[in-house]
Amino acid sequence: MNQDTTSLVEISIAHGVADVRLNRPQKMNALSPAMFDAILAAGERLAREADLRAVLLSGNGPAFCAGLDLESMAALDQVGRGTPIVERTHGLSNYAQQICMLWRDLPVPVIAALHGVAYGGGLQLALGADLRFVAPDTRLSVMEMKWGLVPDMGGMVLTRGLVREDRLRELIYTARVVSASEAVELGLATRVCDDPHAQALAAAREIAQRSPDAIRAAKRLLGVAAQGDTAATLLAESIEQDALIGGANQREAVAANLQKRAPVFSPAAEPPSY
Repeated sequence: MNQDTTSLVEISIAHGVADVRLNRPQKMNALSPAMFDAILAAGERLAREADLRAVLLSGNGPAFCAGLDLESMAALDQVGRGTPIVERTHGLSNYAQQICMLWRDLPVPVIAALHGVAYGGGLQLALGADLRFVAPDTRLSVMEMKWGLVPDMGGMVLTRGLVREDRLRELIYTARVVSASEAVELGLATRVCDDPHAQALAAAREIAQRSPDAIRAAKRLLGVAAQGDTAATLLAESIEQDALIGGANQREAVAANLQKRAPVFSPAAEPPSY
């Protein structure tokens, strides 16, 4: 096991699965400037892990993430308008958007395990994951309107295709809190789990036993498909499949299934270009 613990984000990696935990429990993992820095640093570190297979994202203490902390909220009017938010600091994203978008940019599946609350920026952070497993008593909210704001950390992109448009409008306009079961029904969450961290970890370990080439190809394809361009998606399917067929990990997947044994995969190959 490779373990690296910082004050605000803990990361441990074993057998290709990264267990990432927000670690500001006394503040319900609320997002302070230092927390933003720590999450971005965690994402940068994970992006450098050559044999990463899956990521589990959760929070220590009583909640996943309560959103922007109140001190940061009170200081918003002191930051000034324009440049800090409008400036693109990370490709298509600004600094705040990147802590949510980086999970989509990682080449492997990310599963968020939610408990307690996921409010505002905390919910947008969870939406960056591929899957969201939530405890039965979890409460979720697109809460920005409560503070006279709109979702601005990638939420308008990350909810696309998850929540029906009229229902998303209602959630944004009212800032109401929804239960775990309603979150699943709305599309904000994947499933309700008695122990979301344990079940998310089990799912991550199962993913880690699949071909890393195929898993990464699937995540790239889903990203292309989300753009809604039929021609681009069909072409990407063909390019990805052509690169997979006959590769070392694809041959190992076939052999392991035929021989009824656990596969032994090599690190993922470089992705095809398209």
